[in-house]
Amino acid sequence: MDDEAPELRINVPADQVAGHYANLVGVWHTQHDFAIDFCVIQPFAGGENGTMSAQVVSRVRLPPTIVFDLLRSLNENLADFESAFGEIKQPGEDSDAE
Repeated sequence: MDDEAPELRINVPADQVAGHYANLVGVWHTQHDFAIDFCVIQPFAGGENGTMSAQVVSRVRLPPTIVFDLLRSLNENLADFESAFGEIKQPGEDSDAE
């Protein structure tokens, strides 16, 4: 029995190569899965009574068994990003404050 994992090739359909822009993320769960809603919120696209409206551009549902793998991968990639490009700052953060 071969203990090596098979090579995995991820194919992105041509109509998905550009991806979707999202500036808001919502996470929710049921007993059986986690869902991540990637949304676009635009300040000028207000709703009624002064509320803002967010449009879901993609919803991804995950089994709970891979949520830790996703978190681990995001943390590793964030660390690599900050090593290459510097610390990520939130809008409005003073870059000289310590």
